[in-house]
Amino acid sequence: MNAPALKTEIESAVPAGVYAETVTAVEHYTDRLFRFRMTRPADFRFRSGEFAMIGLMVEGKPIYRAYSVASPAWDEELEFFSIKVPDGPLTSHLQNLKVGDTVLMRKKPTGTLVNDALIAGKRVYMFSTGTGIAPFASLIRDPETFEKFDEVILCHTCREVAELQYGFDLVDEIRNHEFLSEIVGVKLKHYATVTRDANYPHQGRITDNIRSGKLFADLGVAPFDRAVDRAMICGSADMLKETKQLLIDAGLEEGANNRPGEFVIERAFVG
Repeated sequence: MNAPALKTEIESAVPAGVYAETVTAVEHYTDRLFRFRMTRPADFRFRSGEFAMIGLMVEGKPIYRAYSVASPAWDEELEFFSIKVPDGPLTSHLQNLKVGDTVLMRKKPTGTLVNDALIAGKRVYMFSTGTGIAPFASLIRDPETFEKFDEVILCHTCREVAELQYGFDLVDEIRNHEFLSEIVGVKLKHYATVTRDANYPHQGRITDNIRSGKLFADLGVAPFDRAVDRAMICGSADMLKETKQLLIDAGLEEGANNRPGEFVIERAFVG
């Protein structure tokens, strides 16, 4: 079956309330990480930092998983950053995407990693591990983030340097963008660390670097202060738990969409 006919067959099987969109770009970073972009439905609205349920038709049935939208709310396309899981129900298929393929997406986005869920402050930390950087890829490309905070610190921890590349590319894109570069200016700081690659200057788990004070020393800022600091967290279950406790110990209170606070966590991706 040719590609147009296959696309028509997939779209005819899509249930109501679901978009069927076309992949426009795919980039593989390592044997574990890749990103892809796809068309954006004209009526799809979301807040930067939210996630959507995306999926594929597998053996005649749709399979969905929650994925943060990595592109900002103003982007004309939708971007996603994914891990490759060889036996994953969805990712084992998603990692083989090619330009022109069809991806399904449910129509209602949601999530807590949004600017609205935080009380205004001077500085916001975005703590991420692995693909947990995805919602922050959206937020650091949104002018609203830099209107709300004077300083935005993107913290990204991976096992090896190669796994940090997506974050490096994001920051380079912003600093070379025709209008974002002016809005962001020097407000954005990027703090990347690795846990297994000894050839990189910044080592260690982010929680260890918070406890030891290394994070603050490296950045040249004071330790957490409830009066000025805000935080967002997205990563593994252990990382969420540890980072949350460190923020609570510093006097910060957790927020939500219906009750903004001083830090927020995305739990949708934790099993």
